[in-house]
Amino acid sequence: MEMKHSLHLTQTQKLIMTPRLQQALKLLQVPTLELQQILKQEVLQNPLLEEVDEVTEQEDLDKDASADEQNNEESEDPAEEDPIDWSEYMQDGSLDRTYVPPSETSLEFLEKVPVTRTTLAESLIEQLHFLDLPERTLHVAEFLVGSIDDRGWVVTPMNEIAEALDVSLEEVERVLRLVQALEPAGVGARDLRECLLIQLDARGERECLAWRMIHDHFDHLVNRRFPEIARLLKVSVLDVQTAADGIASLHPRPGTLVSAEDPKYVVPDLLVERVDEEYVVMLNDRNVPRLRISSAYESVIAANRRRPDATTEQKQTREYIQGKLASAKWLIQTIEQRRRTMIKVMNCIVREQREFFDKGIAFLRPLTLAAVARQIDMHESTVSRVCSGKYVQTPRGVFELKFFFSSGLATDDGDDVSARTARDIIRGLIEEEDKKEPLSDQRIAELLHEKGLQIARRTVAKYREQLQILPARLRRRVA
Repeated sequence: MEMKHSLHLTQTQKLIMTPRLQQALKLLQVPTLELQQILKQEVLQNPLLEEVDEVTEQEDLDKDASADEQNNEESEDPAEEDPIDWSEYMQDGSLDRTYVPPSETSLEFLEKVPVTRTTLAESLIEQLHFLDLPERTLHVAEFLVGSIDDRGWVVTPMNEIAEALDVSLEEVERVLRLVQALEPAGVGARDLRECLLIQLDARGERECLAWRMIHDHFDHLVNRRFPEIARLLKVSVLDVQTAADGIASLHPRPGTLVSAEDPKYVVPDLLVERVDEEYVVMLNDRNVPRLRISSAYESVIAANRRRPDATTEQKQTREYIQGKLASAKWLIQTIEQRRRTMIKVMNCIVREQREFFDKGIAFLRPLTLAAVARQIDMHESTVSRVCSGKYVQTPRGVFELKFFFSSGLATDDGDDVSARTARDIIRGLIEEEDKKEPLSDQRIAELLHEKGLQIARRTVAKYREQLQILPARLRRRVA
C-alpha cells in the first residue's frame, strides 16, 4: 500500500466556548468580593468604562427631578396622563439593589493596610534570640525550629538531625528541651503523648494523676479504658474521669495557635428578609462598582464614524474604540444577567425551602440542582456556578447556598426528609442521651424508625462521623 502526504478539507460541527462566554461563566461563578476586584481591573483596562460614583448619580437624579418639575409646571392639564413608561426603568433590576441608608453614604473610607502576621517559625526564632544562647546551640535550635510542622511537632527524627549537623544525639536532645520550653506550650513535641506532657509540665502539674495517666497508661487513655486505669493507679473511676476531662482541655496541635493565615470573613452575596408574610431576595452588591459607557468618548465615536476619506490612523482608532465599546457593553450586560440569574435561583430556593425559613432546620426539604434548574428553565451547570462559594444572609443565619441542597431519605408517610435534617436529629439524640449509657448506632437507627424515618445503621454511623461525634463506647462517662 502506497503512503503519501496530502491535504484534505473537512467540515465538522462542534461547540466552542468563545472568550466572551468564558468571561460570562467566570463572572457568574465568582463571589461578590472577587467580582468587585475584577470589575475594578476592567475599568483600568477599558477606557470606555467608567464607574458611576454616588456624586455623579445624585447629580443625574437632581437633573431628572428638575426636568420633571419643569414639565409639570408647563403642563396645563394636571390630570394629564404621565407620558413616561416607568416599566422601562424598572426592568434594569434597580429594585433588586440593597437599600443604603443616607447615614451610610457618607462614611469615611480609610486605606486598608495589610497586617503583618508572625509565623510559628518566626515566633520561635525570635524567642530563641532572647535567650542569649551560644552560637553552636543556637544553630542546632534553629535547625530544630525548621523541622517543626504546622501542628507544632518535630517531624524529623533526632538521629537524622544529629547526622546532618554533625553533633551528638545527646546534644540534639538537650537543645530540643530548650525549644520545648518556648511558647506556645507543647511546641517541639515529637508525638501527641509528649505534647500533652509538655503542657502539663508548663502548668506545674507534673506527677499529677493526669500526668501519670498520659505517661504510664496512654494507650488505655486513648481507648478510654477508665476502669483499667483506675485499677492500675489505685484510684476511683470518677477521679480518672475528672482527670480525663482536664486532659481534654489541652491543645493537641499547639502550632495552630500561632497562625500565619489571614482570617476568612464571610460576606453574604444575597440577602433574604421577611416583609410581612413574604420573603424578599436582594443582592448585597452595594460595594460592587456600577459601570456605564464613558460619556467622554461620545464625541470621539461620533467623529470616527465610517468616512470614505478616513486615514489609516483614523480607521485604526475607530476599530480600537469599537472593540472596546463592544467589550464594555458585553460586560455591563453580563453583570446584569448575573444579577438576574442569582436572584432567580435564590427565589426558587426560598419557594422550595419555605418551611425551613418559617420553622427551622428540622423542616429542610431535600433539594437538588437539577430540580431548581428545571423550575427556572436553566442548565444544571448554571445553577451550580451560581451556588458555588456564595453565601446568603437569612433570618435563620448566614448559610452557603449549597447548604439548601441535599439528598433525601424516605419516611413512612411517603414524604422525603433532607439528609441535613437527619443529621440534626441524630445530633439532638446524642446530646440528650444518658452519658452513662450512650446510644449505639443501632439504637439511634431504631429511634429514627420510630419517628418514621427509614435509615440504616451504617447510614447513622456515616452521619455521626460527618458530625465528628465519637462512637458510643468512647462517649461513655462514669458520672
